Amino acid sequence: MTTRNKAKKKSKLRHAEYYDFQKIQDKLYADSLKGREFKHLVELISLPENIRLAYRNIKANPGSQTAGTDGRTIKDLEKLSDQKLVSLVQRKLDWYEPQSVRRVEIPKGGDPTKKRPLGIPTILDRLIQQCVLQVMEPVCEAKFHEHSYGFRPNRSQEHALSAVNKNIQRSHFYYVVDIDIKGFFDNVSHGKLLKQIWALGIRDKKLISIISAMLKAEVAGIGFPEKGTPQGSVISPLLSNIVLNELDWCKW
Repeated sequence: MTTRNKAKKKSKLRHAEYYDFQKIQDKLYADSLKGREFKHLVELISLPENIRLAYRNIKANPGSQTAGTDGRTIKDLEKLSDQKLVSLVQRKLDWYEPQSVRRVEIPKGGDPTKKRPLGIPTILDRLIQQCVLQVMEPVCEAKFHEHSYGFRPNRSQEHALSAVNKNIQRSHFYYVVDIDIKGFFDNVSHGKLLKQIWALGIRDKKLISIISAMLKAEVAGIGFPEKGTPQGSVISPLLSNIVLNELDWCKW
């Protein structure tokens, strides 16, 4: 992992402590470990301190300068007072309807002829996704496999390599199986994903409805997707880990 990415992860932890949201996240994690169900998460998502924390994390991301289909960036949100920004997000969460997603294609790997599609939500929708992420992530983290390392807080390639080295030295495992799920992000089943979220103990029907709306957000120039979660959105990495969590726990 690059030094920049490590610094970014540490800054998110500092932000959570600064905005006094770390205790809430710690409790969510501890309750999830105990197998408790969560039916009122949207209330936490709507808290002013969570919204302020989400804004700080989004602002620190260079991608906040990239416009969605509405042409707005973080600079437009900067014009709002703290109170207006909090009220705007809270109103959106009351009845959430995402704006259309801007679709772009970038080179995939080292082959310039291959393209990878990215979905870029509007800056306000990215902010709302970040608000949801900050509450959902601790609940899900408590249920994820110990040896899952991708797109997770405080984990990196170095941790994965360390686990491999440990297995080589202690267990004498010398073979690596490389598996690639073709078009994974584009083929996620919405229905199955929502059921998997429910199975993790997230039983807040309003939150499930919000996530469903995010998944079905119109892709500009293409239409409303029936499956998949767009690469490039704030919450997609967490959703992908939820989908793959069952596979991580399989006993071969």
